[in-house]
Amino acid sequence: MKLKFTKMHGLGNDFVVLDGISQSVHLSEAQFRFLADRHFGVGCDQILLVEKPTKDAADFRYRIFNADGGEVEQCGNGARCFVRFVHDKGLTQKTEISVETASGTIYPRLEADGQVTVNMGAPRFEPEQIPFVAPRRALTYPLPVDDQIIDISALSMGNPHAVLVVHDADSARVGEHGPLIENHLAFPARVNVGFMQIVDRGHIRLRVFERGSGETLACGTGACAAAVAGITRGLLDAKVEVSTRGGILTIRWDGEGQAVWMTGPAETVFEGEINL
Repeated sequence: MKLKFTKMHGLGNDFVVLDGISQSVHLSEAQFRFLADRHFGVGCDQILLVEKPTKDAADFRYRIFNADGGEVEQCGNGARCFVRFVHDKGLTQKTEISVETASGTIYPRLEADGQVTVNMGAPRFEPEQIPFVAPRRALTYPLPVDDQIIDISALSMGNPHAVLVVHDADSARVGEHGPLIENHLAFPARVNVGFMQIVDRGHIRLRVFERGSGETLACGTGACAAAVAGITRGLLDAKVEVSTRGGILTIRWDGEGQAVWMTGPAETVFEGEINL
């Protein structure tokens, strides 16, 4: 089976994008893992699948598969690549589209300067909505990790996030604590883990250990979650510049019940065809 693909990235968070409208795409978890493999396949953090919507109100359906082959609910950097892909491929003439995801509808918009802005929806904080095992909602939670207690913020941006404040992002124990928190029993669906350094009230540095992919150069929903966590705790203002290892995202959130807005780049790297 030959499959056409496009390699894209958002701040180094890279994707294999598959057009499931112009070609038939029915892959197993093993085939998704093969595509993501950087030695034997194309290589990426996640695979994005563009499909026709199942709801009349949406323009497209957007499915996301991690490098381990598992399907997940949401991906912010992928959402920006998604709108650039469907626009560049002539699948729509709209600069703002409605996209159906497993966690609800999002509204990415292609800006005149080439940047992409995405309405990521409102964050959710109730433990059962994350999901997170806790008796009640709290500002932070003590989490036992590797014989110590780490204070985290827990929330959902359509997918689960744990955010912890660190003194220095460069020396944060991402490789050690990331997988332990990702697979912690308190997160029954596993979790993305953000290591956030507060630079000032309008600027943070961030590293994210992504569920099913490991540390990535950038994570869109992770940037949203970190900014929201910092704003909720009174550490940040409503507009936050998020410096990741792959580049800068701008996040804005005006408080509970409001949508989170994310702006950043999306780039096409190359196109190809692979025989599965």
